[in-house]
Amino acid sequence: MNGWTKALAPLLPVALLLACGRGRGDAPFHVGIVTSTVSQSEDEIRGAQALMKAYGTVAQGGMIQHLTYPDDFMSQQETFISSVVSLADDPRMRAVVVNQAIPGTAEAFRRIHARRRDILCLAGEPHEDPLVIAGAADFTVASDFLSRGYTIPWAARQMGARALVHISFPRHMSYETLGRRRAIMEAACQELGLRFAFESAPDPTSDVGVAGAQQFILEKVPAWLRKYGPDGERVAFFCTNDAQVEPLLKRLLASGNGVFVEPDLPSPLMGYPGALGLDLSREAGNFPALLARIEAAVVARGGAGRFGTWPFSYGFTTSAGLGEYAIALLQGRARPNQLEDLYAAFGRWTPGSRWSGAPYVDAATGVRVRNLALVFMDTYVFGGVRGDRHLRTTEVKVPRRYLQ
Repeated sequence: MNGWTKALAPLLPVALLLACGRGRGDAPFHVGIVTSTVSQSEDEIRGAQALMKAYGTVAQGGMIQHLTYPDDFMSQQETFISSVVSLADDPRMRAVVVNQAIPGTAEAFRRIHARRRDILCLAGEPHEDPLVIAGAADFTVASDFLSRGYTIPWAARQMGARALVHISFPRHMSYETLGRRRAIMEAACQELGLRFAFESAPDPTSDVGVAGAQQFILEKVPAWLRKYGPDGERVAFFCTNDAQVEPLLKRLLASGNGVFVEPDLPSPLMGYPGALGLDLSREAGNFPALLARIEAAVVARGGAGRFGTWPFSYGFTTSAGLGEYAIALLQGRARPNQLEDLYAAFGRWTPGSRWSGAPYVDAATGVRVRNLALVFMDTYVFGGVRGDRHLRTTEVKVPRRYLQ
């Protein structure tokens, strides 16, 4: 009997109760979900809210207990850890999902498992090294930083870019996932005939805060456009921080040569509504309708063929989808570490979408980590490229040397 089976064995009666149609009002187990606040990244919290709407909150007799972590989480790491661990005080808690899994998540999961091995711990988009979080979590999902290190420059080339500017800061570059993706991007740009450049920006968790980091982007992007596209050639930009996407898009939409393939954590809601001044409250939760509104605004600004995203929010889907996957595991409808079952859980929240992915493979040892899945979707280009709005990045053959 493996660790997953031992953790799930006490819950077999739960699956039987649910199969008999037991109502939401006396939920037989609880699932905790921890996300950022709206100011750091809106999509993750919206996914948690959708999960609460579908399954009810613990306070209302439903399944879901939601917590948020502070914007300055790097200076309040022990507070964050204690908050996550406090979910284990609930005797009916059977799964904890953290998205994004900021630094400290692995330690929080270790403390939970030390107290309650019956609680499943799931991490979305980890900020800690893959082997660290995989060693503490029962299951982890991350955007496929290996494949996207190649597919983003490939997509930028299809969108007419001649240069790719990667914007980040030391904390993010210290992460194995983000640093490795940057290295792949640089090598891919050389192969694909793109100029690669790296530009530093302030960390929003530092003393300058979110507002200072955003102001820096607003001030610097026009100069970067002139520097890397001196003759009006198209320049693609990629930014590792969610809070800096909106000011980046504002400046690129005002330019004639700025290109933006997709956010680090792709979503139609990531930066576009604020940069375009759109009120999308009527379309909330309806991603096809959101996509249509944003596309019309981008095209009206002259951005057709220069701006992209995923058709569904990755952050939203990871919150809702990982919660869905946890519930399916507890109900016996999903199998541990099976990508097909993960895609089915994500698919509930992304109807008609195409997912691709694979288990993570450690670069140093070549070991495949079965409980860490890397996933990605096709890129959607507003206005299309050569008549096609979907750049079929899930079909791109990434050279094997980049994945190693």
